Amino acid sequence: MNYPGYGAPPGGFGGGYGGAPGAPMMGGFPGQAQDPLYGYFTAVAGQDGQISADELQQCLTQSGIAGSYKPFNLETCRLMISMLDRDASHSMGFNEFKELWSVLNAWKQNFMAIDRDHSGTVDPQELNQAVASMGYRLSPQAMNGIIKRYSTHGKISFDDYVACCVKLRSLTDLFRRRDQAGQGVATFQYDDFIHCTMSA
Repeated sequence: MNYPGYGAPPGGFGGGYGGAPGAPMMGGFPGQAQDPLYGYFTAVAGQDGQISADELQQCLTQSGIAGSYKPFNLETCRLMISMLDRDASHSMGFNEFKELWSVLNAWKQNFMAIDRDHSGTVDPQELNQAVASMGYRLSPQAMNGIIKRYSTHGKISFDDYVACCVKLRSLTDLFRRRDQAGQGVATFQYDDFIHCTMSA
């Protein structure tokens, strides 16, 4: 069977990256101080008014969004900051935090919808269905690689699910920029390939 293209619409969900179907588009907003998330942000942000990966990990762990209070995966936090880091500061301000919080909640809704037995994890078949529902067309071999990378004992936790969504979107966007003809084929120089895959 042929697997042309790479699926997922340009721009992705929630303004330019992968996520749950239906994640809302976010933009600027007036009156930051009146936003309910602003107090939460300032309690977590350092004196510089920015949230680092460590601070984001602490915030997400304390929020219980993963369904448990074990530490949220730090690498996933780094990936999420990188996904939104438009000024290359390796941290996020309030607008980026608000955008991330909205998308995280959409991912959580999608995760809960595919976690049919309410175990707090999804199995490979459920992940396969979720990836297909996001518009990606991947071969069984590619899906097996993703499952091996993001599962533990055949189960995928919420933070690993988020890491998978972020990585798929980031790599798809990087590939799409180099596939100008839209044929599902791109040419990379070695250094460019390493840069793309290591920074995505």
